[in-house]
Amino acid sequence: MGYRILETDDIPAYLHERGHWEDVSDIHVREVSDGNVNRVFLASSADGTRSLALKQALPWVRVAGPSWPLSPDRADAEARAYEQLAKVTPDEIPGIHGYDPENYALVMEDLSDLEVLRTLLNEGASYGPETSPQIGRLVARLSFTTSDFGMPSAERKALIAVSVNPELCKITEDVVLSEPYIEHEHNHWHEGVADLAAEFRADARLRTEVAALRHVFMTSAQALLHGDLHTGSIMVGVREGAHVVRVFDPEFSFVGPIGFDLGLYWANALVSEERARSLGRLTDHADQLRLSWEAFETEFRRLWPARVDTFFDDAYLDRFLAKVWTESLGFAGTEIIRRIIGFAHLTDLTTLPDPVPASRRALLLGRELIVRREELSSPDAVRQVVASLG
Repeated sequence: MGYRILETDDIPAYLHERGHWEDVSDIHVREVSDGNVNRVFLASSADGTRSLALKQALPWVRVAGPSWPLSPDRADAEARAYEQLAKVTPDEIPGIHGYDPENYALVMEDLSDLEVLRTLLNEGASYGPETSPQIGRLVARLSFTTSDFGMPSAERKALIAVSVNPELCKITEDVVLSEPYIEHEHNHWHEGVADLAAEFRADARLRTEVAALRHVFMTSAQALLHGDLHTGSIMVGVREGAHVVRVFDPEFSFVGPIGFDLGLYWANALVSEERARSLGRLTDHADQLRLSWEAFETEFRRLWPARVDTFFDDAYLDRFLAKVWTESLGFAGTEIIRRIIGFAHLTDLTTLPDPVPASRRALLLGRELIVRREELSSPDAVRQVVASLG
């Protein structure tokens, strides 16, 4: 039949045709799309005992319509990422029931009993002891198993070839790694940070360091990434008395620098800390960078003895992890800055009664993480920078 954009009324028959639902009379469907580029539907049985989610990539940005075209091929990248994640960390992603490449549609576990991490943090919740360690381990497992350490060379080259994601990578190269530092129509900011936005655009050292990070993003094919790992793509909650974490929306996935995934998570954790500080309700926010990094490093080292190429010795592992740490800090800085003076801002800050003090602190922190990333050699060093902001 070819690609067709699914509407709410189409979902029962579609799920039946694909073998996901037998009795179409016993199904209720509602659209819950809230992102910029995709449509999401929840299907549930009349008695509420069964439910599925369906996500379809549109051929344009959903909030703009056909005037802003965007290839739905990004759904292929998302499906590939889930396939790899399911092999190594199945308990931290939604269960995937099927992918339809013709219609760019994923049928997956309904996560509506969980909450988006950003939403909970904005409401005043703490992270808890498990969330950041689970994220660190997830990144380590995905990184190691899809790197030249965990995958035979021929398989790695094949993975790189099929994981090219040019359109969404270009979005990142632009909106994260260049536009905030130049005059661009996408950029906007609160008037209370206009002076810093101007300073950053005129800061030659900052621009050169961002250029270096941009080049790393464009050329460093270390491992398969989630590609958009922030607190809005993580859901948490309790099931049967146990804390659960689910990472979703890996449509920006491609083979790139490991530090990019870690850096995005750290940036969002550091901004959530600034929100909590401004509201006088700091809890465990300051621990999250350390917890996620320690879990990542511990898990990567645990996997190291199983590497497929033992020419890489333990001394090289130390050097490699030090590089990942440094690049993660730099990417964290770029994510902080673009979320305040770039295209897409964070509700962590925009919903504050007065977003200016927290936004200014975050911007200054972002710059420090970028330009001083080589000298900030530990989580404690990062904490000292945060404390120095006053």
